[in-house]
Amino acid sequence: MTLADLLLPLHVIGAAVLLGTGAGIAFFMVMAVRTRDPKLIAHVSGTVVIADGLFTATAVVAQPVTGVLLALETGWPLSEGWIVLSIGLYIVTGLFWLPVVWIQIRLRDLARKAVDSATELPADFDRLYRIWFACGFPAFFAVLGIYWLMLNKPAIGV
Repeated sequence: MTLADLLLPLHVIGAAVLLGTGAGIAFFMVMAVRTRDPKLIAHVSGTVVIADGLFTATAVVAQPVTGVLLALETGWPLSEGWIVLSIGLYIVTGLFWLPVVWIQIRLRDLARKAVDSATELPADFDRLYRIWFACGFPAFFAVLGIYWLMLNKPAIGV
């Protein structure tokens, strides 16, 4: 067994965690917000914040580590076009994910405040939710692009 035999499954699992957790978080958050029930939203968004911290953040750290080590171990230069593009898309994903993490925490807190004060969700909640929702699309499609690049390894000149 080589180091690559260990790194490849770790890298693939990390990619699956990023895509799966991201899609799952988005689905459950959207479904909760659609109810307009602050108590349900507070509970779901609390779980979303935990899941993002536990699963997504772990994979976010593991992916570049396993990816770089795997490339070096298998002889792919980091200057290879599809790897450079993958790294660029990974950075794009991160630029959209980082604000989303803060927004999720804020949405959770606003929903909890509405529950505690027995009021409706404030207008700030809806504004932040729209930003959160919009940030998901470029991040999701960037991750799909990375998947495509990893699976196809196209010849791309840089």
